[in-house]
Amino acid sequence: MRRQLRGVLAAFTGALLLATGVTASGAPSALADDNGVGLKPLLGWSSWSFVRRNPTAQTIEAQAEALKDSGLAKNGFVYANVDDFWYQCPGSQGPDVDKYGRWVTDPAKFPAAGGENGIQVVADYVHSLGLKFGLYVTPGISAQAVAQNTEIQGTPYHAKDIATTTTENNYNCGGMVGIDYTKPGAQAFIDSWAGQFAGWGIDYLKIDGVGTPDEQDVQAWSRALRHTGRPVHLELSNNLDINNAATWAKLSNGWRTGGDVECYCGPDDSSYPLTTWASVASRFDQVAAWAPYGGPGGYNDYDSLEIGNGDHNGLTPDERRTQMSLWSLAASPLVLGTDLTHLDQGDLALLKNTDVLGVDQDGIDAKRISGDADSQVFAKTEPNGDVVVGLFNTDAAPREVATTATALGLPKAHDYALRDLWSHRLTESSGRIAADVPAHGVALYRVHPSRHPVPGAAPDVSLGLHWASAASDSTTRTVTAVLSDNGSQPVTDGELTLTGPSGTKITTHSATRARTIHGGSALKATFTVSIPSSADLFHASAFHGSASYRHRSATTRLAVGDTLTLDHPVTAPYRTFASTTASFSESGTQLGIRAQGADLYNTTNEYGSVYLPGAEHDGSVTTVKINSQSDTSVWAKAGIMVRNDITRSDTSPGYLALVETPGNGYLLDWDTDGNGTLDSQDSTGTATYPSWLKLVRHGTTYSGYYSTDGSTWNLVGTENVPTAAATQDVGLTQTSHASGTTGEADFDNFTTTP
Repeated sequence: MRRQLRGVLAAFTGALLLATGVTASGAPSALADDNGVGLKPLLGWSSWSFVRRNPTAQTIEAQAEALKDSGLAKNGFVYANVDDFWYQCPGSQGPDVDKYGRWVTDPAKFPAAGGENGIQVVADYVHSLGLKFGLYVTPGISAQAVAQNTEIQGTPYHAKDIATTTTENNYNCGGMVGIDYTKPGAQAFIDSWAGQFAGWGIDYLKIDGVGTPDEQDVQAWSRALRHTGRPVHLELSNNLDINNAATWAKLSNGWRTGGDVECYCGPDDSSYPLTTWASVASRFDQVAAWAPYGGPGGYNDYDSLEIGNGDHNGLTPDERRTQMSLWSLAASPLVLGTDLTHLDQGDLALLKNTDVLGVDQDGIDAKRISGDADSQVFAKTEPNGDVVVGLFNTDAAPREVATTATALGLPKAHDYALRDLWSHRLTESSGRIAADVPAHGVALYRVHPSRHPVPGAAPDVSLGLHWASAASDSTTRTVTAVLSDNGSQPVTDGELTLTGPSGTKITTHSATRARTIHGGSALKATFTVSIPSSADLFHASAFHGSASYRHRSATTRLAVGDTLTLDHPVTAPYRTFASTTASFSESGTQLGIRAQGADLYNTTNEYGSVYLPGAEHDGSVTTVKINSQSDTSVWAKAGIMVRNDITRSDTSPGYLALVETPGNGYLLDWDTDGNGTLDSQDSTGTATYPSWLKLVRHGTTYSGYYSTDGSTWNLVGTENVPTAAATQDVGLTQTSHASGTTGEADFDNFTTTP
């Protein structure tokens, strides 16, 4: 029950209570099957990120104990979930099965006891701690069940009566085939399996590998779990199609909106680091796109919360706050992927922040208010009229991120109280809401309109650098430093400075000091900077703005930064094209591409390219040296691209790419059916820098090679692309494989002959 509280500070306190049970007015009604769960975003832990391939009864029980002993369970983290590798997988023939075609628990990992299955033994222990227990499955039926033609429990039917020959996703074991749900016995098979799981005491079931063709599988599991009479949270994974969002919402309690947040970039297949900033940053666009579809009964799931193990998370402290803030604004399930038996105390404090947990548990999806290459603003309105807003800095230097009360949909007010939910500091604003946010960090505010001045609150003050438009190769730039008093109270003794790298000339064109800056006003100073010329493909110059001011007797200092990256024009005969945010440079024989991009495979074609139109033909030999490549992802791609028209990024046939990746070696990707998407892949080798790539065309057949010394060539693959035109575009390509994150590839000696 909510209590009515009076006054600005009381309103904050009441709004931040975690266990209010509030449902937002106007929020969607229960979306999933009426199974009694999923009314709020789920909180818990899963084995995949850290434990990964070797879950055991001992390991899971230890993690469950830590969930309780750390106090996280008291904050609502009550699910302890076992992901993949709990069952016997002898090989590509599929998981081992019992006499009814259901997966067999691996007894070496989960030994039976007292007549109970090993999974049930662990579930009982987890329940004894006052927690809930989850398990993992994938769509379809094991090929072993089909080969053995196992019975379907309680029916005269067998596995062969319901199985298809279609391969189903099982990422780590394989050997799953489809089920024809028009056949008698199909639903009964899922009912049997669901009944077994319910009998073991599961409270959560993750179905992994779900795609659009698996709608009937999800429907069958949803129906089967409901008929068990046990409330079981049904979660779908991963990278679900947003075009079918209404279906996932109808049939389940949660659905993964993208791929894994784990980076899989640790040495020697180590779990650490668990993730990267690029993996987290890729979720901003997902949160914006999926916002309309979550609500009580079923929520958008942005994958594991990788907070708990300090530096082993792979994120800085500011990046950890960003991840938890974004997930909470999005009302995502908060499922920890970390090692709970070795918790970092600083991280534990983040996870126990009830102000932030309350933002998640209100069950309201935030909307994107604004976004650009360096910042994102997301916000949502609470039932009491407060707005929770996240000011995110996606840049690599501290910077001002700003919005307004009007943009947030707040009513006009005399003053606005800003409660920082991480620092718990209270400030006030007259309408402009801004903060100087650390690199990859966030300012998370609860904003409350007030008819009167906010008692005891200092004015919100921020510093920004605003650069005038200029050509990307210009060595002379103009910038205005702005110290803004966003509050209603004045500040005094304002001062601005700007510094840059050695060799840079900075000239001041206006006053840099002010005795008083009134509320709603600003001190502005304009500077001209002259940057020395450079032969570098992309020459980066870091500038730092600083400011100080006084309020009452306290002096406050602020600092922000910007990096200007200068390039050189790309000249004829080369042309450039980008289907994502990208920039290009040419210096001597070198060519450079700085590009973002979610991927260069399947239906995603986000890349930057420097290319030669119509230069690829029968007999062409194209070579290039890759001097360096940013490690934005193990799947970041840089290399040679050919297609009939490089500028038709989503449709042009004749499509093939020979690329290098930081973590997966050398790839030859090609389009088998001419629909303009890469759908098949050859791979080999381990990436080194520099490397050389060579693509040889004979008719419509292409052979791709790599070299680590420029003379000895190793075959990556030879493939036929029947839709290749007689003449094609050929060029260099780069994608960061991390939406919102820029990666760079530097090339040399790009040639195509004859």
